[in-house]
Amino acid sequence: MVTTYKDAKNRNIGPSRVWLKNGQLPGLAMSRSLGDLVAVKAGTIHKPDIKHFKLKSTDKAIVIASDGVWEFMKNKAVTRL
Repeated sequence: MVTTYKDAKNRNIGPSRVWLKNGQLPGLAMSRSLGDLVAVKAGTIHKPDIKHFKLKSTDKAIVIASDGVWEFMKNKAVTRL
């Protein structure tokens, strides 16, 4: 199952997490998993979010990164060349 952790007042806390059936932990913070057959059994999906962008002559790089990068780094720091 994929859902957020709930506090004592049933409020959502933090990111969406994958929970094992009938379990409270470990609550892995992901909802998609490419090629991970164990995670699929826990409720993740394999279809990625895909976005299309038209490249411009001023573009210098393409950054492909997981949310783990964006959680800890700002866009400016990642794109500093």
